[in-house]
Amino acid sequence: TALALSRQEPTPVSTPEVALREHIKQGEKAQLAGLVEELLAAGWPAMQIIDDCVISALDKVGELYTERVFFLPQLLLSAAAAEHVFQLLQKELANEESATHSGVIVIATVAGDIHDIGKNIVALMLRNHGFKVIDLGKDVSSERIVATAQAEQADLVGLSALMTTTMPGMADVVAALRVAGLQIPVLVGGAVVTPAYADSIGAHYAADATLAVKLAQELICDNGREEA
Repeated sequence: TALALSRQEPTPVSTPEVALREHIKQGEKAQLAGLVEELLAAGWPAMQIIDDCVISALDKVGELYTERVFFLPQLLLSAAAAEHVFQLLQKELANEESATHSGVIVIATVAGDIHDIGKNIVALMLRNHGFKVIDLGKDVSSERIVATAQAEQADLVGLSALMTTTMPGMADVVAALRVAGLQIPVLVGGAVVTPAYADSIGAHYAADATLAVKLAQELICDNGREEA
């Protein structure tokens, strides 16, 4: 029994894709370039690396965050690692004819509000899940948001507010979108925003970045982009 207890378990053989998922999950960038090169050399298309490794890892991170096993620092590290993989694959993604995005999202912090950390996290997570994100920044007017949504043929608009005094700006954007004839879904979030408020202005509420990604996927699919 003593011998059995002292004996070390053999280290499991890790494939490049398993290792890549794990390094993204842990937010470790050092070995990402080598693993990506190894997968490309083995014939993996860039989009397969994104789907099978990056998004798979982020989905797991999202589960761990929801379960309170991971917290915001780990979420940020994992998102940054995933973003790094995207950067490493930019050339290959541009060359792949099948490289299509999951939808176009215009995101902004509403007029009068200069807080954008939460919005930046959501934008990063959305990009890492294959969306084309047009981030307009902070303190953005409803007119600019609507004009950009029209010009970019957006599938969804994401809005953030961290002050009760600026929260009505979300209602202004929703109203302006409808006046412009745009029936695209609107996703809102921020420290002061509640599900009840989102419902009252005809928007959808996301409590955090992980939920924002899931809702964006559902809303864009429900809105008819699934055929693309």
